[in-house]
Amino acid sequence: MRKSILTGFVAFASLFASAQTISDARNLGIGQTVTVTGVVTNGSELGNIRYIQDGTAAIPAFGNNLSSVQRGDSITATGVLFDFSGLLEISTTTSFTNHGAVTLPNPLIVPLSAINESIEAQLVRVDNVTFVTTGSFATGNSTVQITDGVTTFDVRINGSTNIDGTAIPTGPQTIIALVGQFNANYQLVPRNLNDIFAYVAPAKEINVKMNGTTVFNNGTYVVGNTASTTITIENSGIQALTVSGTTLTGTNATDFSTTLSTSTIPASGNQTFTLNFAPLGTGSRSAILTISNDDSDENPYIINLSAVGTDNLATEPTANPTNLTFPLVKAYTVGGQYTAGTGAEKYIVLWKKGSAITGVPVDGTNYKRGDVVGDARVAYVGNGTGFTPRGVIANQNYHFAVYAFNGTEGFENYKTTSPAIGNVSSTGLNIGNYYNGINSTSPNFVTALSAKINPHTFVSYFNYKTTMMNQFEIRDTTNGQSYVTCAYSGERKIFNDPFDWTATGYSREHSYAHSWMPTFPADNPEKNEYSDQHNLYPTNLQNANTPRSNLPMDVITGDVVFSYLECKVGYNSSNQMVFEPRASQKGNAARAIMYMATCYNGISGNNWQIPTNQSQDILKQWHENDLPDNYEIARQEFVFSTQANRNPFIDSVDFVCHVNFSNMTYEACQVGLPEMLKSNFSVFPVPSNNKVYAQVNGLNITAYTVTDMTGRVVAKKSKVELPVLELNAVDFKSGVYILKVNTNFGEVQQQFIIE
Repeated sequence: MRKSILTGFVAFASLFASAQTISDARNLGIGQTVTVTGVVTNGSELGNIRYIQDGTAAIPAFGNNLSSVQRGDSITATGVLFDFSGLLEISTTTSFTNHGAVTLPNPLIVPLSAINESIEAQLVRVDNVTFVTTGSFATGNSTVQITDGVTTFDVRINGSTNIDGTAIPTGPQTIIALVGQFNANYQLVPRNLNDIFAYVAPAKEINVKMNGTTVFNNGTYVVGNTASTTITIENSGIQALTVSGTTLTGTNATDFSTTLSTSTIPASGNQTFTLNFAPLGTGSRSAILTISNDDSDENPYIINLSAVGTDNLATEPTANPTNLTFPLVKAYTVGGQYTAGTGAEKYIVLWKKGSAITGVPVDGTNYKRGDVVGDARVAYVGNGTGFTPRGVIANQNYHFAVYAFNGTEGFENYKTTSPAIGNVSSTGLNIGNYYNGINSTSPNFVTALSAKINPHTFVSYFNYKTTMMNQFEIRDTTNGQSYVTCAYSGERKIFNDPFDWTATGYSREHSYAHSWMPTFPADNPEKNEYSDQHNLYPTNLQNANTPRSNLPMDVITGDVVFSYLECKVGYNSSNQMVFEPRASQKGNAARAIMYMATCYNGISGNNWQIPTNQSQDILKQWHENDLPDNYEIARQEFVFSTQANRNPFIDSVDFVCHVNFSNMTYEACQVGLPEMLKSNFSVFPVPSNNKVYAQVNGLNITAYTVTDMTGRVVAKKSKVELPVLELNAVDFKSGVYILKVNTNFGEVQQQFIIE
């Protein structure tokens, strides 16, 4: 039976040899735009998703525009890489070209134990498996399990197929399916009833394992520097399998030898042999092991061997990549690309905020995304020529260095001279003409603002993970792990990708509580207000979300009844039980609540005034004391990209004083942004003979100028990101000075005195 990775694609690959391979695309960063060409292995039976496969790998593409594409069509598709609950896909597909019908690839025959990320989205076949449960498949979408006697595996039955509701087969089965993934679990996704049928044992079926791991025909096995590797030849057929000969060829064939020559493997049996490796030089060493046999469609069985020489390192690349550019620049993300290096297999991208990178990767060290390398961190490791780092926020200058390397884990050899370097600044608020026609001095201001931000694009509560979490909130930490920050408590929860609500114990918290909504309950069926991403923040379920419940937010001055890190529940000055989030979330929460009241007010005749037990005065105070920072600006721009509407109280912070949120009416107000900045600007100590400190509460200082009383500039600096500005008094003569600082929301100035 056929298990070759490249089977069925020779003619197809040559036809589209110039296209970006799917393997290349899969190694780029989330958010990168890719164009791939391949054969579609499913049709409309799975909805608007199409799995595309070429001779290197496979990837799903999603989009309403793919509805006409049929199984067996060859297409070229363009779109953005997207993580949908662990499944890497092109979503949404922006354009495609249908080249017409071609021959479908033969499914890759695999044991259940060998299904992993390396064959995600490919068409596969598993033999001699049985369903764990009996009866009938549930109506609609469901997940059932199969087993081969050792491994149990998920099978996803889509309600859009003709499988749901039918009888679950009994006895040994063969299943042809696409490899899917949901959270940490891989799944088999059959396309219709024809993909599930009674298992018939083959006459002869070869499978090869190296040190216990299945290596597919035409696959690669990494020997590394291992002197002796066990080769296991398995035969799952009903007749004896004959191995008629073995050859070792290739660049460094003389480094390898094997005890495998000729042999007879009985039906359902196996035999073991040895592969020996003794390097005769340094650097990368490779050979091809060819096993001749009488399996009808896997003769010969070919395994590519990869090893390293006496220096225990791969061969160093000849040259590093060049031409580092940044075609994607937003407030919430940047994307880089570069020209491939010479003689390079893979690349490591380092990044750092604010200044050039001096850190250099060390040979023989395996780095993962998020690891520290000198003064920088790892943004990407892989064989792609593009990357999208996670954790970008607004108005920052990021520096990058890209190094080429060869070798697998522990044998890496980095080209450490002349990396591709570059830097890019993320953007800030991109308001444009969004508020054209909105006049904050007009009596109809509140209704006009509501009409501007609603209606908007609906993003479901379920999709919050694939949009807000996977594309914005989740950050990298060391060892390839990730973390998410609890908005209320400041907790950083570390986890292994992909993110899962249950596994991390996190939830989507409604800042404007669900039970406050006039439309409560608004989750079944799900309404826009329930899933609005401006209102939802990730929080620890048990220690932040549940304690908050639907309590009003306020400052706790009395007894504290519960606390977790930086958030707490207790009593305010009126002896009312309230919830107090961490300081850096207070303004964010206030703006989310005020947004919700404004966005949905008047819809279906409902008044969305803030509940009487929630003080609007404290919300406005938090808004003024914790103005939008670069994280919130980036978040605003991301939500705008998905939901197509904005939170006006982030864009124009003085809008708040024109709304009475207790009855959603207009208020004339003279307090504006300059007054807010001034009230949040402090310079201390005054006078000073040592250090002078300045800060604008909640905002970074992006530039500053110091002038004396004659107007002469005595100090000046731009392109900084300082939560607190520190000046040395010794740099100034005694006297009075004016310090002017710039923020993303304007400038403010104040005098200080040097003794």
